[in-house]
Amino acid sequence: MLKWRVNMVITHHGGQCFKVTFGDLTLAFDPIGKNGTLPPVRFGADIALVSRDHPDMNGIEEVTYGDKVPFAITGPGEYERAGVVIQGFLSQSAYPASAKAAQGERPGYINTIYSVQLEDMTLVHLGALATTELSQEARESIDEIDVLFVPVGGGGVLTGAKAHELAVSLEPKIIVPMHWSGIGQPKALEAFLKEAGNGSEKADKLTLKKKDLLGRTGSILVLENVMSKAN
Repeated sequence: MLKWRVNMVITHHGGQCFKVTFGDLTLAFDPIGKNGTLPPVRFGADIALVSRDHPDMNGIEEVTYGDKVPFAITGPGEYERAGVVIQGFLSQSAYPASAKAAQGERPGYINTIYSVQLEDMTLVHLGALATTELSQEARESIDEIDVLFVPVGGGGVLTGAKAHELAVSLEPKIIVPMHWSGIGQPKALEAFLKEAGNGSEKADKLTLKKKDLLGRTGSILVLENVMSKAN
Protein backbone atom coordinates (compact mmCIF):
# COMPACT_ATOMS: atom_id res chain seq x y z
CA MET A 1 0.00 0.00 0.00
CA LEU A 2 1.35 3.43 -0.87
CA LYS A 3 1.97 5.57 2.18
CA TRP A 4 -0.17 8.46 0.99
CA ARG A 5 -3.20 6.18 0.91
CA VAL A 6 -2.89 5.44 4.63
CA ASN A 7 -5.25 7.20 7.04
CA MET A 8 -3.94 9.03 10.07
CA VAL A 9 -5.91 7.97 13.16
CA ILE A 10 -5.91 10.07 16.34
CA THR A 11 -7.36 8.91 19.67
CA HIS A 12 -7.56 10.68 23.04
CA HIS A 13 -6.34 8.82 26.13
CA GLY A 14 -7.17 11.41 28.80
CA GLY A 15 -5.52 14.61 29.97
CA GLN A 16 -3.18 15.72 27.20
CA CYS A 17 -2.40 12.26 25.88
CA PHE A 18 -3.08 11.49 22.24
CA LYS A 19 -2.13 8.45 20.22
CA VAL A 20 -1.46 9.07 16.53
CA THR A 21 -1.13 6.11 14.19
CA PHE A 22 -0.09 6.22 10.56
CA GLY A 23 0.35 2.79 9.05
CA ASP A 24 2.81 0.91 11.30
CA LEU A 25 4.02 4.14 12.95
CA THR A 26 2.67 5.26 16.34
CA LEU A 27 3.27 8.57 18.10
CA ALA A 28 2.32 9.36 21.70
CA PHE A 29 1.85 12.94 22.86
CA ASP A 30 2.13 13.44 26.65
CA PRO A 31 1.65 9.80 27.73
CA ILE A 32 0.31 9.50 31.28
CA GLY A 33 2.73 7.92 33.76
CA LYS A 34 2.23 5.57 36.71
CA ASN A 35 2.15 8.31 39.35
CA GLY A 36 -0.12 10.64 37.41
CA THR A 37 -3.52 12.03 38.32
CA LEU A 38 -5.07 9.79 35.68
CA PRO A 39 -4.75 6.06 35.00
CA PRO A 40 -1.52 5.34 33.13
CA VAL A 41 -1.72 4.54 29.45
CA ARG A 42 -0.54 1.23 28.05
CA PHE A 43 0.31 1.01 24.38
CA GLY A 44 3.45 0.88 22.29
CA ALA A 45 4.81 3.97 20.54
CA ASP A 46 7.64 4.57 18.10
CA ILE A 47 7.98 8.22 19.12
CA ALA A 48 6.97 9.72 22.48
CA LEU A 49 6.77 13.49 22.93
CA VAL A 50 6.70 14.98 26.44
CA SER A 51 5.73 18.64 26.83
CA ARG A 52 6.02 18.96 30.62
CA ASP A 53 8.07 16.84 33.01
CA HIS A 54 5.18 15.76 35.21
CA PRO A 55 3.66 12.28 35.73
CA ASP A 56 0.47 13.40 33.96
CA MET A 57 2.54 13.87 30.80
CA ASN A 58 5.90 12.06 31.00
CA GLY A 59 5.00 8.34 30.94
CA ILE A 60 7.60 7.16 28.44
CA GLU A 61 7.83 3.78 30.18
CA GLU A 62 4.09 3.28 29.71
CA VAL A 63 4.43 3.52 25.92
CA THR A 64 7.40 1.13 25.91
CA TYR A 65 5.34 -1.93 25.19
CA GLY A 66 5.60 -5.08 23.13
CA ASP A 67 8.26 -4.67 20.46
CA LYS A 68 8.05 -0.86 20.54
CA VAL A 69 10.68 1.20 22.38
CA PRO A 70 9.93 4.87 21.71
CA PHE A 71 12.35 7.51 20.56
CA ALA A 72 11.79 9.94 23.44
CA ILE A 73 11.62 13.70 22.86
CA THR A 74 11.45 15.68 26.08
CA GLY A 75 12.34 19.25 25.21
CA PRO A 76 12.96 21.96 22.61
CA GLY A 77 15.01 21.24 19.50
CA GLU A 78 14.79 19.79 16.01
CA TYR A 79 14.35 16.06 15.47
CA GLU A 80 13.74 13.63 12.65
CA ARG A 81 12.75 10.01 13.04
CA ALA A 82 11.16 7.50 10.67
CA GLY A 83 10.33 10.26 8.20
CA VAL A 84 8.68 12.42 10.87
CA VAL A 85 10.06 15.96 11.26
CA ILE A 86 9.57 17.47 14.72
CA GLN A 87 10.31 20.92 16.12
CA GLY A 88 10.06 21.66 19.82
CA PHE A 89 9.70 25.25 21.03
CA LEU A 90 10.41 26.50 24.55
CA SER A 91 7.41 27.92 26.39
CA GLN A 92 6.02 28.15 29.93
CA SER A 93 3.60 26.16 32.03
CA ALA A 94 2.19 26.78 35.49
CA TYR A 95 0.77 23.26 35.83
CA PRO A 96 0.01 22.04 38.39
CA ALA A 97 -1.39 25.17 40.01
CA SER A 98 -0.08 25.76 43.52
CA ALA A 99 -0.77 27.89 46.58
CA LYS A 100 1.49 30.52 45.00
CA ALA A 101 -0.84 30.72 42.03
CA ALA A 102 -3.76 31.45 44.36
CA GLN A 103 -1.73 34.37 45.73
CA GLY A 104 -1.12 35.77 42.28
CA GLU A 105 2.34 34.25 41.71
CA ARG A 106 2.64 32.00 38.67
CA PRO A 107 5.36 29.38 39.02
CA GLY A 108 7.25 28.86 35.80
CA TYR A 109 7.92 25.36 34.50
CA ILE A 110 9.41 24.44 31.16
CA ASN A 111 6.81 23.48 28.58
CA THR A 112 7.56 22.38 25.03
CA ILE A 113 5.27 23.11 22.10
CA TYR A 114 5.66 20.47 19.39
CA SER A 115 5.13 20.91 15.68
CA VAL A 116 5.06 17.54 13.92
CA GLN A 117 5.16 17.08 10.16
CA LEU A 118 3.94 13.61 9.28
CA GLU A 119 3.67 12.88 5.56
CA ASP A 120 1.83 15.98 4.24
CA MET A 121 0.10 17.04 7.46
CA THR A 122 1.19 19.26 10.35
CA LEU A 123 0.12 18.59 13.93
CA VAL A 124 0.82 21.12 16.70
CA HIS A 125 0.52 20.08 20.36
CA LEU A 126 0.73 23.05 22.75
CA GLY A 127 1.35 20.93 25.85
CA ALA A 128 0.57 22.40 29.28
CA LEU A 129 0.89 25.94 27.96
CA ALA A 130 0.05 28.76 30.37
CA THR A 131 0.30 31.86 28.17
CA THR A 132 -0.83 33.09 24.77
CA GLU A 133 2.54 34.79 24.26
CA LEU A 134 4.56 32.44 22.07
CA SER A 135 8.21 32.99 21.24
CA GLN A 136 9.10 34.70 17.99
CA GLU A 137 10.72 31.45 16.82
CA ALA A 138 7.51 29.51 17.41
CA ARG A 139 5.33 32.13 15.72
CA GLU A 140 7.59 32.23 12.67
CA SER A 141 8.03 28.46 12.38
CA ILE A 142 4.50 27.21 13.06
CA ASP A 143 2.48 27.66 9.92
CA GLU A 144 -0.32 25.93 8.02
CA ILE A 145 -1.51 23.89 11.00
CA ASP A 146 -3.80 21.00 10.13
CA VAL A 147 -4.59 19.83 13.68
CA LEU A 148 -4.00 21.94 16.81
CA PHE A 149 -4.19 20.37 20.29
CA VAL A 150 -4.88 23.16 22.79
CA PRO A 151 -5.20 22.95 26.61
CA VAL A 152 -8.43 24.51 27.89
CA GLY A 153 -8.51 23.52 31.55
CA GLY A 154 -7.15 26.49 33.50
CA GLY A 155 -5.42 25.69 36.79
CA GLY A 156 -1.95 26.28 35.38
CA VAL A 157 -2.75 26.00 31.67
CA LEU A 158 -4.77 28.23 29.35
CA THR A 159 -8.33 29.06 30.33
CA GLY A 160 -11.12 28.49 27.83
CA ALA A 161 -11.09 32.14 26.77
CA LYS A 162 -7.31 32.32 26.35
CA ALA A 163 -7.22 28.96 24.59
CA HIS A 164 -9.78 30.13 22.06
CA GLU A 165 -7.95 33.42 21.53
CA LEU A 166 -4.67 31.65 20.80
CA ALA A 167 -6.24 28.91 18.67
CA VAL A 168 -7.98 31.42 16.43
CA SER A 169 -4.75 33.41 15.99
CA LEU A 170 -2.89 30.29 14.80
CA GLU A 171 -5.56 29.56 12.15
CA PRO A 172 -5.58 25.75 12.27
CA LYS A 173 -7.94 23.69 10.17
CA ILE A 174 -9.04 21.56 13.14
CA ILE A 175 -8.90 22.47 16.85
CA VAL A 176 -8.86 19.62 19.38
CA PRO A 177 -9.33 20.76 23.01
CA MET A 178 -7.43 18.86 25.72
CA HIS A 179 -6.69 19.03 29.46
CA TRP A 180 -10.38 18.74 30.28
CA SER A 181 -10.85 14.98 30.69
CA GLY A 182 -9.68 13.82 34.12
CA ILE A 183 -7.62 16.95 34.79
CA GLY A 184 -8.38 20.65 34.50
CA GLN A 185 -11.03 22.71 36.20
CA PRO A 186 -14.66 21.52 36.32
CA LYS A 187 -16.70 22.40 33.21
CA ALA A 188 -13.52 23.52 31.40
CA LEU A 189 -14.62 22.02 28.10
CA GLU A 190 -18.05 23.60 28.33
CA ALA A 191 -16.46 27.00 29.03
CA PHE A 192 -14.19 26.67 25.99
CA LEU A 193 -17.04 25.64 23.69
CA LYS A 194 -19.17 28.52 24.96
CA GLU A 195 -16.31 30.91 24.25
CA ALA A 196 -15.94 29.52 20.73
CA GLY A 197 -19.66 29.77 20.14
CA ASN A 198 -19.56 28.39 16.61
CA GLY A 199 -20.48 24.77 17.15
CA SER A 200 -18.36 21.66 17.55
CA GLU A 201 -18.30 17.99 16.66
CA LYS A 202 -17.71 14.99 18.92
CA ALA A 203 -16.09 11.73 17.91
CA ASP A 204 -14.42 8.63 19.36
CA LYS A 205 -11.46 9.13 17.02
CA LEU A 206 -10.27 11.35 14.22
CA THR A 207 -9.46 9.61 10.95
CA LEU A 208 -7.76 11.88 8.43
CA LYS A 209 -6.25 12.26 5.03
CA LYS A 210 -5.04 15.61 3.74
CA LYS A 211 -7.99 15.88 1.37
CA ASP A 212 -10.38 15.71 4.35
CA LEU A 213 -9.08 19.07 5.52
CA LEU A 214 -10.09 21.00 2.40
CA GLY A 215 -12.48 23.79 3.30
CA ARG A 216 -11.98 23.47 7.04
CA THR A 217 -10.98 26.52 9.07
CA GLY A 218 -11.02 26.41 12.86
CA SER A 219 -13.37 23.42 13.11
CA ILE A 220 -13.60 22.26 16.73
CA LEU A 221 -13.52 18.52 17.29
CA VAL A 222 -13.92 17.04 20.79
CA LEU A 223 -12.32 13.60 20.98
CA GLU A 224 -13.81 11.38 23.67
CA ASN A 225 -11.45 9.81 26.19
CA VAL A 226 -11.08 6.17 25.09
CA MET A 227 -9.74 5.26 28.56
CA SER A 228 -13.01 6.31 30.23
CA LYS A 229 -14.95 4.14 27.77
CA ALA A 230 -12.66 1.20 28.52
CA ASN A 231 -13.36 1.56 32.22
